[in-house]
Amino acid sequence: MKSPRPRIIVPYALAAVSALLFFWTRPSLQSSKLSPAQEFDILRTAVRHIRNDYVDEAHPDRTMEGAFQGLVGSLDPMSAYLNTGLMAKATAARIDRLYDVGLAAYKRTGIFPVVVGVAEDSPAEQAGIKPGDTVTAVDDRSTLVWSYNEFRFALKEAGPKPVKLRLIQKNATVEKTLERALPYSDPVAWSAENGTAGVVRFAHLFSGTAAAFETAVLPKITDRTKPLILDLRGCREGENGEARALINLFLKNPRAGTFDRKGGVKAVFSCPAEPVLPDIPLVVWTDPATMGPSEIFAAVLRDLKRAKIVGTQTAGLAAEQKLFPLETGDGLLLTTGEFVLASGGKVFGKGVTPDLKIDSDKTSRRDYLEQSKGFFRGL
Repeated sequence: MKSPRPRIIVPYALAAVSALLFFWTRPSLQSSKLSPAQEFDILRTAVRHIRNDYVDEAHPDRTMEGAFQGLVGSLDPMSAYLNTGLMAKATAARIDRLYDVGLAAYKRTGIFPVVVGVAEDSPAEQAGIKPGDTVTAVDDRSTLVWSYNEFRFALKEAGPKPVKLRLIQKNATVEKTLERALPYSDPVAWSAENGTAGVVRFAHLFSGTAAAFETAVLPKITDRTKPLILDLRGCREGENGEARALINLFLKNPRAGTFDRKGGVKAVFSCPAEPVLPDIPLVVWTDPATMGPSEIFAAVLRDLKRAKIVGTQTAGLAAEQKLFPLETGDGLLLTTGEFVLASGGKVFGKGVTPDLKIDSDKTSRRDYLEQSKGFFRGL
């Protein structure tokens, strides 16, 4: 006969009680029609069954990690519970220098991450991973309860450590082991293109991207009457402050948008400096892997009549987030502000709608150029 295991259940009960208290003190987050007393009755019943009837010893750490993942991950696609390993990556001094596999995936509650972009010459591309593939496990850990940011940081590492992915490709389950690599060389790259002022490809929007644009790209833009193409396809990572700096290269506006916070507080997103390219026509390219700060970059330029957008609807991950470390070394990454345009349009949860939508089977650079030509004449 197994001996009673009352100590095992204590961490579960404490955390669950804390979670219920957290949500019941925030009326806007309540979804249940049950009273607090009824909720606690259900909690006590669940705890009793786990203690008395579950087939094996429950592992408190793993079980509570899953509980926290479900709790925080259900708030929105970006909020996340980060265990100690993921916290080390989230707080790295240079996230852009962590090794990665070069894939972007969209993840929301209740679904596995779906690949929406694969970087050229990346380990993911070399392994044959394509948009539309589903990632069901990372190093044998299911991704179903993970948030977008948990999955994102799980793929990163301080060195070239291999990672095993389990995927569904064309209804078949496959496993692939990928060697991580440095994901980025230069943050921006300019290339010539007939009829334009050039194409600027953005790898990310981390700190230093705007400075790199001014030093490496600006001198190459010699004809400012022709449209400049800003290629944000696959630009999935970065910082909101860098998006602001890049926008300010092309326009000046003291209120280009706001981050709408709890209690009706609006934090102004301002671009107050004099732009270096105030008049050059702009075309922005987007795809499903245009995420976060790059969505802000594209949306503000379009909203303030500085650019036309060619591509696809973006993910709607334009938000302000704050990392809250916990005493045990893990932490919470919570959405604290939703980005809203000066016109009042909401980007968070909505995404950026292109002026010209690209067909899903025509996503090459040449396809984008061909379908952008109509805008060149009208700019």
